[in-house]
Amino acid sequence: MAAQPVSRMLRRLLRSSARSCSSGAPVTQPRPGEPSQSAAEELSRRRQFLREFAAPFSAFLTDSFGRHHSYLRISLTEKCNLRCQYCMPEEGVPLTPKADLLTTEEILTLARLFVKEGVDKIRLTGGEPLIRPDVVDIVAQLHQLEGLRTIGVTTNGINLARLLPQLQKAGLSAINISLDTLVPAKFEFIVRRKGFHKVMEGIHKAIELGYSPVKVNCVVMRGLNEDELLDFVALTEGLPLDVRFIEYMPFDGNKWNFKKMVSYKEMLDTLQQQWPELEKLPEEESSTAKAFKIPGFRGQVSFITSMSEHFCGTCNRLRITADGNLKVCLFGNSEVSLRDHLRAGASEEELLRIIGAAVGRKKRQHAGMFSISQMKNRPMILIELFLMLQDSPPALPNTSSWDPFGIQGLRHGLSVSNQVSTLWKRCPIPQTPSLAQRQLAPGSPQRHYSSHADSDTNPKCLSPMSRASASHSGTLPTSNQLTHVDTEGRAAMVDVGSKPDTERVAVASAMVLLGPVAFKLVQENQLKKGDALVVAQLAGIQAAKLTSQLIPLCHHVALSHVQVRLELDNTCHAVMIQASCRAQGPTGVEMEALTSAAVAALTLYDMCKAVSRDIVLGEIKLISKTGGQRGDYHRT
Repeated sequence: MAAQPVSRMLRRLLRSSARSCSSGAPVTQPRPGEPSQSAAEELSRRRQFLREFAAPFSAFLTDSFGRHHSYLRISLTEKCNLRCQYCMPEEGVPLTPKADLLTTEEILTLARLFVKEGVDKIRLTGGEPLIRPDVVDIVAQLHQLEGLRTIGVTTNGINLARLLPQLQKAGLSAINISLDTLVPAKFEFIVRRKGFHKVMEGIHKAIELGYSPVKVNCVVMRGLNEDELLDFVALTEGLPLDVRFIEYMPFDGNKWNFKKMVSYKEMLDTLQQQWPELEKLPEEESSTAKAFKIPGFRGQVSFITSMSEHFCGTCNRLRITADGNLKVCLFGNSEVSLRDHLRAGASEEELLRIIGAAVGRKKRQHAGMFSISQMKNRPMILIELFLMLQDSPPALPNTSSWDPFGIQGLRHGLSVSNQVSTLWKRCPIPQTPSLAQRQLAPGSPQRHYSSHADSDTNPKCLSPMSRASASHSGTLPTSNQLTHVDTEGRAAMVDVGSKPDTERVAVASAMVLLGPVAFKLVQENQLKKGDALVVAQLAGIQAAKLTSQLIPLCHHVALSHVQVRLELDNTCHAVMIQASCRAQGPTGVEMEALTSAAVAALTLYDMCKAVSRDIVLGEIKLISKTGGQRGDYHRT
């Protein structure tokens, strides 16, 4: 490349003087008797010089398509203090040995090198970067690098309120907070940890300390949180937030498919139906976001359209993983280890050649969402973010009317969760504590949970000792032969192609005998794992949707409705579960209802097993089914 000799010559000239900084900005000494300039004034003066007399951009950080890579993201750790359902198992993921991770000095050495070559923005990521003990010191040392204009951090927000005053003093200038839901119960279910209020406290602390905008990153996934788009946007009316909706992206292990992704166009259409006056803002150079603003609102909303409308043509980003690998494309699977070369004693020029070769191989654009989903790439948790998006995002109902930012007032009559105003029926709900801290007062009504607030039924707690009889209605009797085997006795799926589509409804129940100790902890919501009733209810909903994947000969059914109710029975220290499913189709949904009730019961066992091994699961049975050719069935 022709620019390379010129770039090298300029660097030699700028570095040849002992009285100049690496950028070429002169360093002056005070005359005898004169007071010395403050560090802040000196840094401001040098940055002004850089803006006015910037040298040609480094050839090492310029790819074959002319893109200048001035933005570096550095992962400080692979660890995270959350255990997101779609990110990692509850016990965590295998981590790189500590000896193979970059040391603080190696991080700073690489940062200095990239800044000398033209990087003017560094973002610290993870895992969760704020759990690294020396994160404040790293920010302070990065702040001393001449030419570095922006130091940002992407965090889950759990430790933000506590550390932000120190980080701001050290030089942190930009904040991105990852938050996928405004519903406390859903947050606790997703991350398997308490902490929703800590994240909200962190957002408020950032606003209080003058960060504007505070960026809130929300990965939108169908069936998980697309119903909260308007609630997130409503936050920007009174707060200086930039709510950034991110298209669900494929990474290794997250079983991505197109149906889970909510596209930018679909999200935008949802917003414009509520706010037709939504205005598009001018796009900044090399920006990944399409920004919009509602007139009169303090904040704005943005869309990161990595999948549906990529921005590869203006990409200026490079990434260094916690174990020291350079990634020139987030979605690419090629990496080069800078750590190994550093530890082998490579000189600065040798490192630059290695970096330049990697940047030079960067492709014009990524392979597209369908191809990316088939590629081998490290999980997101091991690249930079606490979100890897592993496994199918569970479809959740709105599960709280809690209003952390006064959204209901901002939405002009639209509530955060208008479908669940009676979520905890007959149970007093304190306004301040989180869902997992709610307790029943002595003598208060029994605690129970329903996944659907506007149910037209209110079934009483099922008696664990009852033995109900069955009744049948309809014209056709039950079959006296097994339908899932052929004439030779081999397993076979029933052909339902000729059956008419009818509305199918089924209700099933289950019982979990917890014993007095576990029952009391569930009743008072004191289990260390979290709210057992909420988790079991959500597991039941997810299980109903996945029945055909669990039961080999079941047909896949497009359910139109799933409801799971859980009630506590004080007399026998039991939880009564009732699951109902509805669909329009040629086959029944009793297996979906039974699977839902059974998995909800198994989940309760899992949540409580550390307390007692004497838990008994039983009474899993069909209560009723309607809509089939063989007539209706009701257990009375």
